[in-house]
Amino acid sequence: MDIEMIVMKLVVCGGNARSSAIEALRSAKNGDFKHADQLMEDAEKTIQEAHEVQTEMIQNELNGQKAEVGLLMVHAQDHLMNAMTVMDLCKEMIDILRTKINHS
Repeated sequence: MDIEMIVMKLVVCGGNARSSAIEALRSAKNGDFKHADQLMEDAEKTIQEAHEVQTEMIQNELNGQKAEVGLLMVHAQDHLMNAMTVMDLCKEMIDILRTKINHS
């Protein structure tokens, strides 16, 4: 996979995972935890796709095929890390909402 495709894959996966996590939180706020759980599963699957691309890049580098790391790659990695942070926070907030509703 060429560097442009890698960058696009990471940006798209990061953006989609982040969007799913935010939508999951909104569903949980409305009491629809089944939908929230499904959306978080979707986000996890999407992030896994990005991790597979990262793993391939790491393996290539270990085999002597260093990737060009320019501003676009940094931007793509930033998208991915942002998505992972949002997902972690949304999981916690969904758990808080679930607990609050179950104890009401």
